[in-house]
Amino acid sequence: MELMIIRFMALFLVLLFLYCLLQVVYTIWWRPKSLERELRNQGIRGNPYKLIHGDKEEFKSMMIEAWSRPMPLTHKIVPRVTPFIHQMLNRYGKVSLSWHGTLPRLIIADAELLKLVLTDKNNHFRKPILNPLVDLLTLGLSTLEGQKWFKRRRILTPAFHHEKIQGMLPAFSACCCDLVDRLEKMVNPSGSCEIDMAAEFQAFSLDVIARTAFGSNYKEGEKIFSLQKEQLVLVLEAYHSLYFPGLRFVPTKKNRRRYEIDNQIKTILRDMIEKREKVNRNGDLDLLGLLLQCREDGNNEMTIDDIIEECKLFYFAGQETTAKLLTWTSIVLSMHPNWQEKAREEVLQVCGTRRPELPDLNRLKKVTMILNEVLRLYPPVVALARHTTHMTKVGNLSIPSGVEVYMPILLLHYDKEHWGEDVEEFNPDRFSEGVSKASKDQLMFYPFGWGARICLGQSFAMLEAKLALAMVLQRFSFQLSPSYSHAPHTVITLQPQHGAPIILHTLASE
Repeated sequence: MELMIIRFMALFLVLLFLYCLLQVVYTIWWRPKSLERELRNQGIRGNPYKLIHGDKEEFKSMMIEAWSRPMPLTHKIVPRVTPFIHQMLNRYGKVSLSWHGTLPRLIIADAELLKLVLTDKNNHFRKPILNPLVDLLTLGLSTLEGQKWFKRRRILTPAFHHEKIQGMLPAFSACCCDLVDRLEKMVNPSGSCEIDMAAEFQAFSLDVIARTAFGSNYKEGEKIFSLQKEQLVLVLEAYHSLYFPGLRFVPTKKNRRRYEIDNQIKTILRDMIEKREKVNRNGDLDLLGLLLQCREDGNNEMTIDDIIEECKLFYFAGQETTAKLLTWTSIVLSMHPNWQEKAREEVLQVCGTRRPELPDLNRLKKVTMILNEVLRLYPPVVALARHTTHMTKVGNLSIPSGVEVYMPILLLHYDKEHWGEDVEEFNPDRFSEGVSKASKDQLMFYPFGWGARICLGQSFAMLEAKLALAMVLQRFSFQLSPSYSHAPHTVITLQPQHGAPIILHTLASE
């Protein structure tokens, strides 16, 4: 009897080993090669599959090489920012195949096909499945799918209506005044100073998000930012590392710190929510008040945990987007002083030296054109990615399940076919008739995404940026410091690798 049990166990272990071996072979060889054949049979060209690593090593080495030195002071940034994707499209065309490890990555830079992916109504394209440790930084609406996403989006949309955003203008204005006062105090007796505007706009946008998200509790919001900043470093390390199921549960030093930070952020937010509920301040126009109001209006599917995740997402995404937009705008207007002067003349003509109000901001046409052109040349997010869940027809392509679709927004913004031969030049006049008519034959402007998942905070970011830029232009002129190195690169968002040292001059001293 014991011998039979031993034989049975041995057979079981052999079968288990064979099953695991087959699973490994299927994952790292058979399935990737099968998907590769399906895509190549449709005429899609690209790199051949390389066992396990795919194109990761080439992608990484090209990035390190491109980012190792600054570039000339031009807007021809694509080869530096996304060297691998730039090479793939030059080599294989606007639809090409690359490999993210064992996952086939279909790069789509064709405008028609990209729009079909972004406006998918069958829910066949979903957000990529990320390392679970990455989700500790932001969750909320950005990671939901299907009916959960639809319900959450419906609940949150009223909180971002124009009238609600406009109601936050006093908070924006107070933060802008603090920014301008801080800059004026740095100016020396001769009326000028050199400042890293990347750091200043980061502090400004942090102040705006803290006040508009948490109202009178903005100091506690600053604690959240400090924790998220540390979490960002840990999350990026996890994203670029090899992940296997269950790794997040291994109690390494960094894993423990990741969860400690997450728990601290949730504790701060939960305490703030409990205090707000006790006070019952329904008239508050900050994001936390609006989310709680949504919940009280009968949206019981919005739990306290859901509100916490939405606050985390809004806090990180909102702060990053506007800070980088204003930073690049200050750099670009320093490179193009003629447009800086045009913008200043418009601001002074519309509102003089007084604090701009909402009707004034709506009349700043040139300022809006400048911000849009900066978003075209330096979009906060340079690419979007989706993951197919079913065999999906897109134009004349049949994309199998299990393929990542990678959409390089930056390259679309630099496509001569749609933007003209001057695509690499700073020309805000292209937006003189609005966004819809800026590109030649169709809309090709996606700094905030497109389709159903277009960024909810777009109006928030643009109003904040327009007010800040107007108030800075009222008080200062600016130029690039000799120490500035033009080195755009991506750390989640597109940003200057070595900061933005800029020389400010108070207008009174000129």
